[in-house]
Amino acid sequence: MSGDPGGSAGDLARRLLLAVRAADDVAMQTVSTALAGLSEDSLAADLPDDKSRIAAWLNLYNAAAQRLVADAPDGYGQRTRFFRRPAITVAGTTLRLDTIEHGLLRRSRPKLGLGWITHPWPSAFERRLRVERVDPRIHFALNCAAASCPPIAAYDPARLDGQLELATRGYLASTVRRQTGRLLVPRVFLWFAGDFGGPAGIRRFLDRHGIETEGCRLRASAWDWTLAPGAWVPTEPASAQPLGPDAPVVVADVRQPTDR
Repeated sequence: MSGDPGGSAGDLARRLLLAVRAADDVAMQTVSTALAGLSEDSLAADLPDDKSRIAAWLNLYNAAAQRLVADAPDGYGQRTRFFRRPAITVAGTTLRLDTIEHGLLRRSRPKLGLGWITHPWPSAFERRLRVERVDPRIHFALNCAAASCPPIAAYDPARLDGQLELATRGYLASTVRRQTGRLLVPRVFLWFAGDFGGPAGIRRFLDRHGIETEGCRLRASAWDWTLAPGAWVPTEPASAQPLGPDAPVVVADVRQPTDR
């Protein structure tokens, strides 16, 4: 892992994630330096489409989150600050976890906008390197080291669609709970309802990924923020394994913003 740091931005992103998993400090430093030293033009050339961008930003987010927790685990208690801390430098631009998730992967959608609002003044870097279309399956691939987060896999543009499908189906299969007349679904469906197309879109998304919703009311389960780093999948891509404790659920309506 600690050899030649050469390669495309996507290769470097994946290598950084694998170095973090291996706890290889030399490789982490070498690859981080290579990522920071890229030019923005070469970064844009290396990430020309959504598949390459999604894979790279997922890998970098997950690597950076694990490193932030390892470097300062006590900082996780201040979650607002945690997500806004400088996390990684890419092509001379220092990025926060919030920037990667909401700016680059969610195409400049503010984290508190429920997926319905677009930031009117994104940075030039964000405009150039963000995805063209939001893929809501990213919410089942991003891991911020909380117990409710999905497991971490290394994503590859050539296999991205299949990896995201398996990650999504696995996470939903292990977290959605069916009760009389209702479904308890992950809280990301409430936080980012617009990413899924609102209530009707959420139902279509669930049905399409193996969760039948007919005749059920949807409720969002509580998110377990207990610090739980190192939730790596044993093999790639992500598999359907139980994720964290089966904690009691606090329910909330999945509704349009105007109904809140």
